[in-house]
Amino acid sequence: MPEDPDELAVLDEIQQELILQEQLVIEEYERSLQFDEECLNAILDGLDASNKIICPVCRKNHLTVRSHSVFCPCGLDVPAQDMTEEKLRSLLENTITEHSHRCLHNPEFTVTSGMEEEASLLMTCLVCDFWMILL
Repeated sequence: MPEDPDELAVLDEIQQELILQEQLVIEEYERSLQFDEECLNAILDGLDASNKIICPVCRKNHLTVRSHSVFCPCGLDVPAQDMTEEKLRSLLENTITEHSHRCLHNPEFTVTSGMEEEASLLMTCLVCDFWMILL
């Protein structure tokens, strides 16, 4: 065991450097874990959002589906009897697919309502003159 004060100072300095290096490695590991957690949360948020249905009218917000109506913050509010997200997703996908077999252009979606009628979701295409009431 060294007892020379110079040797003890050198050993103490080496020990301090090792402790500092260990702390730096731990900090880097913690930053890496935090980054991994943020990435995982972003992926999970994306998966959760992918189950939502984007409003076909505004193409920005997610639709909210209740058993008797479908609505969006953009103003879309259409009555729909016994509607579920699965039924609505299937209806939109099937109608858009059916249109795409005849026409390469993207259809437009609007909400229409008459004086005494309830609001309806209408899909139209000005290019091929296609229209259909979805809800």
